[in-house]
Amino acid sequence: MIGRIHSLQSLGTVDGPGVRFVAFLQGCPLRCGCCHNPDTWDFEGGTSYTAHQIADMAKRYKEYFGATGGITLSGGEPLMQPEFCSEVFELCHRNGINTCLDTSGAVLNDTVKNLLCHTDRVLLDIKYTDDTLYRENVGCSIDAALEFLAYLNKAGIPTTVRQVIIPTVNDDEKSVLKLKALTSSYACVDKVELLPFRKICQVKYDNMRLDFPFSNIPEPSNRFAGYKGRFTDEQLLMIEDCSRNAVMPIYQGVGTLWHE
Repeated sequence: MIGRIHSLQSLGTVDGPGVRFVAFLQGCPLRCGCCHNPDTWDFEGGTSYTAHQIADMAKRYKEYFGATGGITLSGGEPLMQPEFCSEVFELCHRNGINTCLDTSGAVLNDTVKNLLCHTDRVLLDIKYTDDTLYRENVGCSIDAALEFLAYLNKAGIPTTVRQVIIPTVNDDEKSVLKLKALTSSYACVDKVELLPFRKICQVKYDNMRLDFPFSNIPEPSNRFAGYKGRFTDEQLLMIEDCSRNAVMPIYQGVGTLWHE
C-alpha cells in the first residue's frame, strides 16, 4: 500500500505517550483557522512511501521507545488514507510497536473502523465545544468529532482529547469547563490537553501567499493561572512547554489531564 507523507520525525515527544516516531500524512479536508500546517492540505503533495517503509523506519527507533513510546500517524488528516494507516499499524504491531492515531475524527466508516482495530491510542482534536465556532473556524459541524468520540468509547480505545486554546475565541472559563464536562462523560478519555495557540506558522502562510485567518489574534499569556485555585496542590504538576521554554501547570483529575 502506498501513502503520501508530508514529513517524518524520528524521535517526537509531543505526539502521544513517550518517545515516538511520527509520520505526518499529506492531505486534509478541514480548514481550521489555527492550522499550523497549511502545506499538508494538498492531497497531491508530499512524498510517496509504502507502508512497509514507514513501519521499517519506526522499527529502527524501537529501542528508544521504552515502555510507553511507539509510532504516531498524524497529519494533515490520517483518516484520509485509512487503508495505508491500517497496514502501517498492523505491521508495527507485528514488531511489538505501540500505535497512536492523531486525528480530528472527521470521518467514520468501515475502513476507518478497521484502522481503529489496530490503534492503541487516539489523540482526538476536538477543536471547539460550540457548533457555531466549528462551522465558522473549521468548515464543518462538531457532529463528526462527537460521533467519532462515541465510537472510540464504544470500542474502548484509550483517548487523549486535545484542544488549542485561542484567546478571544475559546479561552473563557465557560468553554474550558464545557470541554471538561463533555469529556468526563466518556470513559475512554483518560487525558485532556489544553494546548496554547501559537503563530509560528505565519511564515508558512506568507510563503504560500495565503491569509492566516488568526493572524490578528495574540498568543496567550498565562490566562489559566486563575483556575489553579479550583484544584488541590496534589493535582497540580509541572511540565515544560517546549515551545516557549516556560513551565505550564497541569490539572490531573479522575480520567483527565488539563494542560494550562
